[in-house]
Amino acid sequence: MAAREGARVGVVDVLAAERGFAVQADITSGEQVRSAVAEIAHELGTISVLVNNAGRNAYYDPVEMTEAEWDEVFAIDLKAAWMMSQAVLPGMKAAGRGAIVNVASIHARLTTRGMFPYAAAKSGLVGLTRSLALEVGPHGVRVNAVSPGWTATRLVEDYLDRHPDPGERARVEGLHPMGRMGSPHQVAEVICFLASDAAGFVTGAEWAVDGGMSARFP
Repeated sequence: MAAREGARVGVVDVLAAERGFAVQADITSGEQVRSAVAEIAHELGTISVLVNNAGRNAYYDPVEMTEAEWDEVFAIDLKAAWMMSQAVLPGMKAAGRGAIVNVASIHARLTTRGMFPYAAAKSGLVGLTRSLALEVGPHGVRVNAVSPGWTATRLVEDYLDRHPDPGERARVEGLHPMGRMGSPHQVAEVICFLASDAAGFVTGAEWAVDGGMSARFP
């Protein structure tokens, strides 16, 4: 989406990117994060936008869960966003501008059984968003979060295809007042807006991209 809008895109992942390039790195390693950011900056120049989109859908029994499993979830879903932000912020502060967008989840604000500790980690990510926005705002850097609901990603589609109940898709779609799931493209559009100058007075905010799901009770 950002590439189609004309942005030069660097991706820290295992996949190549349209109009960009990929840097393979373990985002739970501070050394690898700093190296990846330096490589992207060398190739593209000062990094003006960071989207923290990495995450791990991991759900455990809170009693049976091990300390190592807890640490792994929080390393990917929360710590990595801080380390990536820490690595790009010196350049953004020096430039006097920048935008960071963290991809959280509606489970950051309301959740259900079976989502432990994913919901806790995503709540932490929203807290990081607000706190960091206050710290770096005076330097012209904005920090926001998007919280998607059910989104028709490959992971979700695989889950629905494997589900033994053929009515599960209709149930999931019915959770949304709009009667359908969102698409990755729709989430990306909000991310691109928050990263753009059009959102120049928006910071410390969490944007729900959930088709109204978080507005309903029950």
